[in-house]
Amino acid sequence: MDFIDQIDRSNEQEGTDDNSNDREKQVGPAVGDDSWEEHGCILWDLATSRTHAELMVQNLVLEVILATLMISQSPRVTEISLGLIGNLACFEVSRKEIASVNGLVEVIVDQLFVDDTPCLCEEFRLLTLCLQGSEGITWAHVLQPENVLSRILWVVENTLNPQLIEKSVGFLLTISESQDEVRTILLPHLVKLGLPIILINLLAFEISKLVGDERLPERYPVLDIILRAIESLTIMDNCSQELCSSKKLLHLLGTLIKLADKIEVATSCVTAAVLIANLLSDTDDLILEINKDLLFLQGLLDIFPFASDDIEARNALWDIISRSLSHVQGEISPSNLHQYISILASKSDLIEEELLDHQLAASNKDQENATASGRTLLIRTAALKRINCMVSQWLGLKDRVSPSNLMLEYPVNERDLDRLKDCCKKYSNDFGSSLTIEGVKGSSQNMV
Repeated sequence: MDFIDQIDRSNEQEGTDDNSNDREKQVGPAVGDDSWEEHGCILWDLATSRTHAELMVQNLVLEVILATLMISQSPRVTEISLGLIGNLACFEVSRKEIASVNGLVEVIVDQLFVDDTPCLCEEFRLLTLCLQGSEGITWAHVLQPENVLSRILWVVENTLNPQLIEKSVGFLLTISESQDEVRTILLPHLVKLGLPIILINLLAFEISKLVGDERLPERYPVLDIILRAIESLTIMDNCSQELCSSKKLLHLLGTLIKLADKIEVATSCVTAAVLIANLLSDTDDLILEINKDLLFLQGLLDIFPFASDDIEARNALWDIISRSLSHVQGEISPSNLHQYISILASKSDLIEEELLDHQLAASNKDQENATASGRTLLIRTAALKRINCMVSQWLGLKDRVSPSNLMLEYPVNERDLDRLKDCCKKYSNDFGSSLTIEGVKGSSQNMV
């Protein structure tokens, strides 16, 4: 019984054809690359099953693919080979076998130098899966040479294919989120070769598409993965400073935050807010740039509904608001104060809904989350007290401010203002009581 027959019989026993792609599966005569493509596509589909994957590995399919990659000149055969290994790499046992076949890791990494988009997409998918396993260090050492890392960054920087950008940047994100040993081997070299600047330039390109005349839905995942990759770098000591000093990055994030229509890119807007909060935690100078644009505050408040299920993102939003308002209090002109109050009052419904959601979530929390919840309360309470202070300051000044075009451009609805003041007072008191009851502990560095 040959290998294909074994797979077919096993498939009949399982009674399933798991996640098969719409590839032609008619097996033709065994003639060169055409035959390999037909048989390879069958195996590629069948490798989505754990049982089939283990059977393939037991029958030396990895050795066959190694020989194929070493001699084939067909990009399609290379793509199928990499795709097949990529499906095998979804399972831990098969993934370990891939790393143990002598010479296979090196040959797979060599495929980074193939100038074919489908091949490179499968290559980066495969590398991403293999780097996440316990054998990731083996892959990291083979990927470490400068010419290999330079090639990776060259592909990321120069491709215009959305799928390849998504796969390659996703691979870089995996590196930054990998175990310490893998990250230590690869990330410093990538940063030295210009990774932060490349990601910022990619972000600029995607945002230029986003704010242009046509929005392309296939580019939304690309935007999100780029933002996540940059966010992961902001918590790395060796590159956070470079990102913090980039006014271009801050401008791009601000452009995203200020988008009037956020629904289609809501996830990216939430990630952008977390990213900005990370940058602000490293340097206060950036807040001066943010405070120059009141539309940024308005855009920030508009993100609350999209972050309702993400406590980290909600904390980030409140943290940015609190830091921003702390820098304008006391030295703000009546006209600027009026603009701030107009924006805050117009978003009073969003603020109240966010505070109510938090109160409900806090009432259902378990004791293990008390410390995290305490930090959340501190951030919100600080922001609410600053908003309340500004409202009181405005109420004391508004009768002495003469009507002007500013009043027309930034109207203040009295009902919204009352709601804003009431919910600030109510929820800041409630949060303060919760803090007293829980006895939150934390260093002054963690308190806003």
